Amino acid sequence: MSRMELDKSLLSAELNAEMEEALYEQMLLQAKQEIQNRLPIPQGSKQIRPQPGFCIKTHTSKKEKIFINICKSSQIPAAPDLSEQELVTILESDDPSGYRVPMSIGEPHVEVDNSGSGCTAYDIVINSSFFDKIKNNELFREFFITVAMEGLENKYALELSREWRMLKNRKFMGSIFDQNIRTTSKPMIQEMDPKSSQPVASKTLISEVTSSPEVPEYTIIAEPLEGHPTFLVAEISLPKVSSIRSLVLDLGEDRIVLLGRPDLYLMDIFIPYNIIQEESGAQFNKETKVLTITMPVQSA
Repeated sequence: MSRMELDKSLLSAELNAEMEEALYEQMLLQAKQEIQNRLPIPQGSKQIRPQPGFCIKTHTSKKEKIFINICKSSQIPAAPDLSEQELVTILESDDPSGYRVPMSIGEPHVEVDNSGSGCTAYDIVINSSFFDKIKNNELFREFFITVAMEGLENKYALELSREWRMLKNRKFMGSIFDQNIRTTSKPMIQEMDPKSSQPVASKTLISEVTSSPEVPEYTIIAEPLEGHPTFLVAEISLPKVSSIRSLVLDLGEDRIVLLGRPDLYLMDIFIPYNIIQEESGAQFNKETKVLTITMPVQSA
């Protein structure tokens, strides 16, 4: 056998090994998904079946191929209806984060691309009406894809290239899995009276943000510090807040959204773990002006 034939043989063997490994990982993820589908849906959640939309291709800072399936569902809340000029005004403002797009970010799944190489795909689900807007409007599409990439980076500690392209001949990469979305109402914040140390329950209501609120200072501590945490504790400093009646807290499966009225604070961050929303709690200390959120973490 010539050296050229030997090199081709070794190259073919390496490619076959990579393909077998990718297929094996894909089978494991599919088996995991099937097991999850058989488990009871968590309390306060419902399962949705996303519909395919379009798929974009990008890569990580390590040149790993990433595919993002942009899916749609009428079960996802719609984003505020804005004109193109209103979006431009928000993007040029001091705080463009005031415009939020509700979305559900699924777990990564290993797939095999057209060249037979392994790759990672993610499913992101948005409201069907908003999907139609980004599909037909380049500005909204560019804006949303930037927001979606930031969401993936925050949730999975990725570093994605902002260079991407939309696949022409396929709407999604691999398979699109069902997702669980939360249906429970927003958590109740308890007010701690420093004198009696007894919590006083108070419900909060939602209001629209009409100006540019401030992003509060916060820390998030994991317990234990090493390995997969049992729970997370977030401490948020809110020196301008005088009463919990001005606070609106919304805990998603992997994010914290906090609004301090009237237009005092706005916080919208992703966290790198899935929390148990129905077991989470929040307390506001009137003396220190610190909101403490305790969030049990789903097991790895």
